[in-house]
Amino acid sequence: MSAFEWNKVIGAILAALLVIKVVDIAGDALLHAKVPEKNAYPVAGIAPAQPSGAPAAKKAEVQIAAIGPMLAKASADQGAQVARKCTVCHSFDKGGPNKVGPALWGTIGHDIAGGSFSYSAALKAVKGKWDYETLNKWLYDPKAFAPGNRMAFAGVKNDAERAALIAYMRSRADNPVPLP
Repeated sequence: MSAFEWNKVIGAILAALLVIKVVDIAGDALLHAKVPEKNAYPVAGIAPAQPSGAPAAKKAEVQIAAIGPMLAKASADQGAQVARKCTVCHSFDKGGPNKVGPALWGTIGHDIAGGSFSYSAALKAVKGKWDYETLNKWLYDPKAFAPGNRMAFAGVKNDAERAALIAYMRSRADNPVPLP
């Protein structure tokens, strides 16, 4: 087969692909999918899609359990197991180094965004100290606690695991803060 014949075959294939793409774009322009009023399969924690032109729904305020009663049952040993996933970015040892995130020895009772770590502006804007309830909210959802912070962690959604982690963090201090 000559080069001229190959050019005709390749040209025919390209022309067919071009026609298919033009028909695809024209079809999308002519037909508009209607967003259903409600999800066919509702998923917990996911807001239903809003129809076009409808005002966006407000994000629901998430209510998390109070930490006091959970801490009474929490085990620092179990918290050490939960904290393993945190050690990639944090050190829990006394005098431990800052890693991707700050060292967490003696965190409870100290200023939020305090110490020698270079915190994000979003976390620096949060005033106060790390107490049990504040840490509970932070660990549940860091992005909701301080929108725009740099911590790339989805949070600990399980109440018992979160309480155990806080109990472990409490144990990692020279003078642990009294329980609430």
